[in-house]
Amino acid sequence: MELFQRAKAVRLKSRHDKYLFADEDETHVIQDRNGASSNARWHVEAVYHGGAEPHGLRFKSRYGRYLTASNEPFLMGVTGRKVLQTTVSGRADSSVEWEPVRDGFQVRLKTRYGNFLRANGGLPPWRNSVTHDVPHRSSTQDWVLWDVEIVEIATPKPTGSVEKPVPMAEDQRRQNGSLHRHDPPTDHRRTGSMPVNHGANGAEGNAKFSKLESLDSISMPVHKVEGRQIYYRIADDNGNFDEAFEAQHFIFNGTSLDELTEKLREEVGRDDIIICTMNSITNKLMPLRLQLPPNNAAMNIVIVEESSKVAKTFPSPFGS
Repeated sequence: MELFQRAKAVRLKSRHDKYLFADEDETHVIQDRNGASSNARWHVEAVYHGGAEPHGLRFKSRYGRYLTASNEPFLMGVTGRKVLQTTVSGRADSSVEWEPVRDGFQVRLKTRYGNFLRANGGLPPWRNSVTHDVPHRSSTQDWVLWDVEIVEIATPKPTGSVEKPVPMAEDQRRQNGSLHRHDPPTDHRRTGSMPVNHGANGAEGNAKFSKLESLDSISMPVHKVEGRQIYYRIADDNGNFDEAFEAQHFIFNGTSLDELTEKLREEVGRDDIIICTMNSITNKLMPLRLQLPPNNAAMNIVIVEESSKVAKTFPSPFGS
């Protein structure tokens, strides 16, 4: 389960270097090499059955349907059964629950009845198909092994966090009916001004400002927020990513590439990463190896795994 601990969305790559792929017919599940497609992206949902630890996982396709171990035979006379995309009814449905069984840096996904998600190879109709089965031949034992590529990180709400109280000025405006229900609450951290305490009629303020003619004109600077915005995406084995999905982002307060690398390792939960940028001329990924841009300029970054195919094309010391 630890391979999915911080995952909000993943790609699953088979030993055939193809991705678990939600077919556009919104029913079938196949294998495809296009890891950049949103059809290769599966949202992860933990399943709980009364305990504190998740009992299993559900994987939801871009069509809102779940990866399902059906009872329908893939072919008559063979043991493998179809894996489909289906909707989930209100009641518990064990056919959409998968138990991850770790095997080194890979995972097997087991159904409630002991079968495993299997990426088939060979000639049609087996080629690119996906079934659930128990492999009996040694040559197909690794067909149930999957690489997990996390493409979106879950950011859980900090434990023990409390809701921030509404500033007095906004609270009083609500009482006076002057704050429209669609108006967003003022975020003083972004505006750079301190909250001002107005009286019921807006004429009386805090005692410290009693000599001032107008409190509405007061704008006091607060500590300037340092750091730069980092936007990042996680590429597949070939260095592709889907630009249709919004990039993950955070504020980085460090100053060096080493610090940024360490921060991104924490974000994605992996150590074997290379930080890249997209060359605007060649439209190819290039490892980031110099200093960070000056003046805390925002950065758009693409993360690739050290063992990926695209990493092997990078110049030394990154490539092979």
